[in-house]
Amino acid sequence: MPFLELETNLPADQLPPRLAEDLCAAAAAILGKPAERVNVTVRSGLPMVLAGSAEPGVQLLVSSIGVVGSAEQNQRHSSRFFDFLAAHLSLLPERIVIRFYPLEPWQIGKNRTVMTFL
Repeated sequence: MPFLELETNLPADQLPPRLAEDLCAAAAAILGKPAERVNVTVRSGLPMVLAGSAEPGVQLLVSSIGVVGSAEQNQRHSSRFFDFLAAHLSLLPERIVIRFYPLEPWQIGKNRTVMTFL
């Protein structure tokens, strides 16, 4: 059950209209999870400074069980997420930062229990 949180200083009216849906589909393909399990939040118009600059930029937080737990996995994911974000948001790679957080099944609640028991 991946969770993606995209934060950007770009105003909402400069984002593609289906960005959340497109990011959901891309994350499903990149992480090898069904789109029905992917959760995406997009926050725009935030006051942000990346690498000392307030120029347009984005940070993506990717949390998931089992697929973001190693440098090798994240190197592959990073490349594909960078390509998606650069293409959809017209940003240079140096204006994109991605943070990966591995999760354990007991850290996610669903249907009145935790994923451990589903």
